[in-house]
Amino acid sequence: MTHRSILHMDLDTFFVSCERLLDRKLVGKPILIGGVTDRGVVASCSYEARVFGIHSAMPMKMAKQLCPEAIQIRGNSGIYSKKSEEVTEIIKESVPVYEKTSIDEFYADLSGMDRFFNSYKIASGLRKKIMIDTGLPISFGLSGNKTVSKVATGEAKPNNQMQIDQGVEKPFLAPLSVKKIPMIGEKTYHTLCSLGVQKIKSIQEMPLELMQNVFGKNGVSIWNKANGVDSSPVIPYSERKSISTERTFDKDTTDVEKLKGIILAMAENLAFQLRRGEKLTACITVKVRYSDFNTYTLQSKIPYSSADHILIPRVTELFDKLYNKRLLVRLIGVRFSHLVNGGYQINLFEDSLEMINLYQAMDWIRDKHGDRSLLRAAGIEAKTISRFNPFKGEPPPLLANRRI
Repeated sequence: MTHRSILHMDLDTFFVSCERLLDRKLVGKPILIGGVTDRGVVASCSYEARVFGIHSAMPMKMAKQLCPEAIQIRGNSGIYSKKSEEVTEIIKESVPVYEKTSIDEFYADLSGMDRFFNSYKIASGLRKKIMIDTGLPISFGLSGNKTVSKVATGEAKPNNQMQIDQGVEKPFLAPLSVKKIPMIGEKTYHTLCSLGVQKIKSIQEMPLELMQNVFGKNGVSIWNKANGVDSSPVIPYSERKSISTERTFDKDTTDVEKLKGIILAMAENLAFQLRRGEKLTACITVKVRYSDFNTYTLQSKIPYSSADHILIPRVTELFDKLYNKRLLVRLIGVRFSHLVNGGYQINLFEDSLEMINLYQAMDWIRDKHGDRSLLRAAGIEAKTISRFNPFKGEPPPLLANRRI
């Protein structure tokens, strides 16, 4: 059987690294990315913040108590998506098969490439190219399977690389915490600890039958992973089929003007994301969650589109049907699904030259300075502070015959 060569790559503190590209003054400082209200959670944090015990998914209020001097940033999904796409394109052009498991994490199957060039050198060259072309730090692990490569990436961080040769997988894994095994969450970890199992070596020494009796089928999978055995393939990456955004309010509200402004801004931002990614949507969904945690959704099918003047009215229409004026609203959200590749086709009878030129100018500003650098006045409630210079660079030519 041909030895596999599986590469795992992970962008280090991705959201923080993107923010530091925009503002070099953030380098070396404790950074918290995520919701800035008491109900917000930490989506990402810098290594300088982690030394205080802060981690992702922690309540932002608790994180600020642990590190009062940390800089809070709400974050910008448009910028993060754009940088992720840049990394994806580099990987796509460099390897035969790759799998994108999240906005900042990738697998690649380099099996067989050793016949042409050493796999570790290929991976090292790819990492170097990503760092030079995007300015983002990235780490990788290389081994014969996904599990060992992912664990190796974690051990290599921050901003480093590691190869685990064939035959040494078990010794490499043995001294590590069982938490390092992918798929082991808090509940499974506590169960293992109750059995006196804290290191992977303990699982390696346990009979497979015991793990199966305690955890069922998952026990078999955990035992195999602990022993460095994982035959799961790298699944070729496929484009996402939906995009969405939500807002949870710091204080439940019945302010309908505020709600409509935010829902409009959400629709406007998602429409821009569609156009930038050259996507069209055929299904719109609006979600409202009330203070009693009851959640309601409505969806509507439309002809494929990415145009504000088509999407925004439909979103507001769905919201009006969902909204109950007698109840406090806790969360609202918008989702565009059934995505396909393509650009908005101009309607020669309804679309004016001025409107097409306006779309292109607005998208150029957002693409250059951030997706929240330009908003309709009605959506100003959703605006967050952006760092950009509106006078830098020249505007694009206004060409009405281009697709938007």
